[in-house]
Amino acid sequence: MGGIETTVDPSDVGLDAARLERIASHFDGYVQSGRLAGYLATVARKGEVAYVGMGGWRDKEADLAMSADTIFRIYSMTKPITTVAAMRLWEEGRFELTDELAKYIPSFSDPQVFSGGTETAPETVPSREPIRLWHLMTHTSGMTYGFQYCHPVDALYRQAGYEWGSPKDKDLAQVCEDWASLPIIFEPGSAWNYSVATDVLGRVIEVITGETLDVALRRLVLDPLGMSETGFFAEASTHERVMQLYVPDGSSPRQAVAVPSLGTHSFSQPAVFSGGGGLVSTAADYRRFTSMLLNKGELDGVRVLGPRTLAMMTRNYLPGNEDIETMAQDSFSETASAGLGFGLGFSVVMDPTKSKTATSPGSFAWGGAASTIFWVDPVEELEVALYTQLLPSSTYPLRPQLSQLVYSSITS
Repeated sequence: MGGIETTVDPSDVGLDAARLERIASHFDGYVQSGRLAGYLATVARKGEVAYVGMGGWRDKEADLAMSADTIFRIYSMTKPITTVAAMRLWEEGRFELTDELAKYIPSFSDPQVFSGGTETAPETVPSREPIRLWHLMTHTSGMTYGFQYCHPVDALYRQAGYEWGSPKDKDLAQVCEDWASLPIIFEPGSAWNYSVATDVLGRVIEVITGETLDVALRRLVLDPLGMSETGFFAEASTHERVMQLYVPDGSSPRQAVAVPSLGTHSFSQPAVFSGGGGLVSTAADYRRFTSMLLNKGELDGVRVLGPRTLAMMTRNYLPGNEDIETMAQDSFSETASAGLGFGLGFSVVMDPTKSKTATSPGSFAWGGAASTIFWVDPVEELEVALYTQLLPSSTYPLRPQLSQLVYSSITS
């Protein structure tokens, strides 16, 4: 498959070409200062790609320039794909959002809520509310991530071998059993905490379909959308196109330092198919996914979701219609949280004034741990994405900066 390219003159879709070029100028500054090795940014409006900007390297040490067909580890940008796959099954009547998780994974039948103590001597009480499938999709299940370092239960995940990965030789079913044995940090549905919940949702998909998650995602989402270069690992023939993974060092300005050992999981089939963070993809492939979302569930005559289903997914499900900032349990997130609610698989803009952005209410989005970003703005008919490979995503405010650059280019 070829790389992403423009399909329209920006002025034809109400965008100022000169202002769009500020995107490259801005992120070239990150490259020139050494803070990013390379980047690829895309802006589409009204169903057409109006801008593709790139700079730097996909592998700086090997002197391989960024290219339009570079393959990226999209980490948590996997979550919306997994959730869309699940909602296709919902449309078939295969489950209810209010179903108890234990119906599909019985080991979750008796969740215990952390009530006090320490990571070495935790105290728990039985949960009054079962974990339900909608809790998985909204990060309100009470589960967590080991890499967050915010709560004693995070440490319990790390002790069990779950920080940035999983213990070797365990599959998705087995890691879900491990997570079921650990406490949750609040009553399901009462708060928001970023977590392994979408990975558990992936296991639910396996149980319902009788397929491994890689097969199910391919059948339900990737193949219908023609996303031929998206999967749980990069094929051997494409390895040179995979961007190197970087982390910031301690200098000032912080330099992006390659850490090849962190990214080796992307080159061979994993033991665990992570519906929460396991996919690799290209800008062209992921843009087919966002195009389907903007087009209310359909792309090139193929309907993936019904329009009402997608509308339901992009409403706020947080208690009391509060935002993530109010409801979060001090957890890591791929985005700023003021003014943002959370739907089924996406953050949702509720009040742009709280987030101090020009994004339209109703826009929905998510990002990945290596600083990848996307959002869809149905009001302005925008699809925007930024790709790079810098862990963690909280290193620089790339998303709000990109938002400024994109929205200031709109002329009509």
